[in-house]
Amino acid sequence: MAFLVQHGKSRGTVAAAARERKPRHGAKAAVTRSPGKPELGRRHLAGRLLLAACLVAPVLCICAARLLSPLPSRVSSGDGVYLAEEKHVSSEDAEAGAGALNSFHQGIVDGHGPPGPISPVPARFGADLVRISPELDTQVKNSNDENRTVVSNESGIEGKTISSGKSGSPPETSSMDFQQSDIEVSKPMSKIYCDDKSKDEGFPYARPIICQMSGDVRVSPGSSSVSIIMPMQQGVEGRRVRPYARRDDSLLPLVTEVDIRASASENDAPKCSVSHDVPAVIFSIGGYTGNFFHDMSDVLIPLYLTSFRFKGRVKFFITNYKQWWIQKYKPMLRRLSHYDIIDFDSNKDVHCFEQVMVGLFRDRDLILQPHPTRNLKGYSMLDFTRFLRHSYGLKRARPLVLGEEPSKKPKMLVISRRGTRKILNLRQVVAISRALGFDVTISEARGNLKRFAAMVNSCDVLLAVHGAGLTNQIFLPAQAVVIQIVPWGKMDWMATNFYGEPARGMNLRYLEYHISEQESSLAQRYPRDHMVFKDPMAIHGQGWNVLADIFMTQDVKLNLRRFRPTLLQALDLLQL
Repeated sequence: MAFLVQHGKSRGTVAAAARERKPRHGAKAAVTRSPGKPELGRRHLAGRLLLAACLVAPVLCICAARLLSPLPSRVSSGDGVYLAEEKHVSSEDAEAGAGALNSFHQGIVDGHGPPGPISPVPARFGADLVRISPELDTQVKNSNDENRTVVSNESGIEGKTISSGKSGSPPETSSMDFQQSDIEVSKPMSKIYCDDKSKDEGFPYARPIICQMSGDVRVSPGSSSVSIIMPMQQGVEGRRVRPYARRDDSLLPLVTEVDIRASASENDAPKCSVSHDVPAVIFSIGGYTGNFFHDMSDVLIPLYLTSFRFKGRVKFFITNYKQWWIQKYKPMLRRLSHYDIIDFDSNKDVHCFEQVMVGLFRDRDLILQPHPTRNLKGYSMLDFTRFLRHSYGLKRARPLVLGEEPSKKPKMLVISRRGTRKILNLRQVVAISRALGFDVTISEARGNLKRFAAMVNSCDVLLAVHGAGLTNQIFLPAQAVVIQIVPWGKMDWMATNFYGEPARGMNLRYLEYHISEQESSLAQRYPRDHMVFKDPMAIHGQGWNVLADIFMTQDVKLNLRRFRPTLLQALDLLQL
C-alpha cells in the first residue's frame, strides 16, 4: 500500500482495490487508512515502552531466579577449591575438595544429615556456597598441594583441617558437625626412597644417607623414630639413619640414630597429636660441630641445599640439640625456616606430615655444584653467599678497586691463631703489608659471629694459615682476595680442595703461599733426613691421626722477602 501511495495512486483507487480483494479463510476484509500525526505519536511511544520492557525483563527474571533459588550457585571449599556454573573444573582440581561436598550432600539425601530444610554449607567450606546438582562428579580431586582439606582417619585429630599452604597458620578445628565416615578422602600413596649408594671417589664422606618419605608420615621424637604407613607394601624393612651430612665411621657415637619404620596400617603407627601442612627435615648438629669449618660444610650449607627451596615453609627437627649452637646461627636458621625448631631429643608429641626428610643433601666441602638429584634447584656457592649477606645484613657485594678512591687503602684482615699453625713473626708480616699500602687488621675468628662476619665483609683481602679460620671467606664480597698460607707436608690437596676451589666457586680471587722447610717449626722438631721432610706422603699414608699430630701442629715463620711478591700480587688483583 505504501508503495502505491508513493507512486501517485489515489486514495480512492486504493480503497476500491481493497474492496475487490476477497477475504481469505473467512476473515473480514481489512480497511486500510493512513494514520494521523497523533496516532503516529502514540505508536512511537508504545514502541519505545515495549522495547524498554524487553530489555529490562531478562534482568528482572535473572534477579528473581537467583533470589528464589534454594541454593546459591557457587561453593568454595575454604581451601581454594571452587566449583561454579559456566566454569570448567578438571578432574584433577576436583577430587579431594568436592568429594567431601558430595558426601555431605549424600548424607542429607539419605537422611543422615540435619533434619528439616537444607542447611547452609558449613563454614569450613568457605563463605561461598554451591548449588548441588546430580551432574556434579561424585569424586573431585584437588591436586594443588598448597590448598587442600585433609580429614585424618583414625589419627586422633578427628575433624582437623590442614590450613592453606599460603597462610602459614596452624591447622584449625573444623566447624562441621558430621560423622567422619560420611567423608571419603583418598590419601596420597606413601613412598620412601633412601639414597645410600651415591659415591664420590675423591670425597667418600660427602655422600651421607638421606631418606625421603611422602604420604602418611609420623615423627615420634620420644622414640627417636619416623613411621610411614604403607599398607600395600608388605615386607618393607625399616632402617636406622644417622642424620648428619658426613659419612664417617668415627661419628657413630657422636650422632643420634633415627629409626625409620614401615607400618602396615594406622593401628600399627603412633597416633597423631600434632598435624602440620609443611614438610619436615630431621638432622643432627652432633658430629664435628663446634668447628666453624664443619658447622658450615657438614650442617649449614647442606641444610641450605636441602631446605631453601621451601622458602621458609619447612619445620626443622634437630637431634643432638645444643641451644648455644642454635643461638649462634639463629639468623640463618630463621631465614631457612619460619617456624620454631623442635628438639628431637626431648619432644614428646607425635607429629604428622605428608613429606619428611631424614638427613641432609651434601656436596663437597664448601662447594655446591649442579646435580640432578642432590641439587634440584641448581644452587651455587654464590647463591649461598648472597643468602648469608641477607641473613647477617652484610652490605658490601664487591671490594675496593685500587685507584677508585685515591685516598683509600685496601683493607686486609689477618686471622691469627692461638693454638697451632700460628704466624710466629706476625708483627713483621703486618709491617711489610702496611708498607706496601694495606690497611691491616688482626683478629681471631671468635666471639660474636655477626660482628665478625661484618668485619670480614668490610675487607678486601683475607690472609690466614690453612685452617678453619679460612672458612670465613664466605663473608667476603665477590672479587675479594684470599691468601692461604700452606704449611709444610704436602698439604696441597687439602689446601686447594678445602679452601681454594670453594673460593673460586664464590667468585673470589685466590692465592696460595707454600712455606719451605726453613719456615716451618718442624725444622726444630725433626732432623732434616726424617721422613717428615724426605717423604711427607709416607706420613699421609699412616692416616689422619698421624698426619694431624705432625703437620697440623706446626707453626710458621714467613720469609718476608719470599712472601712479599704474594702481597704485591694481591694488590694487582685489586686493580682489575
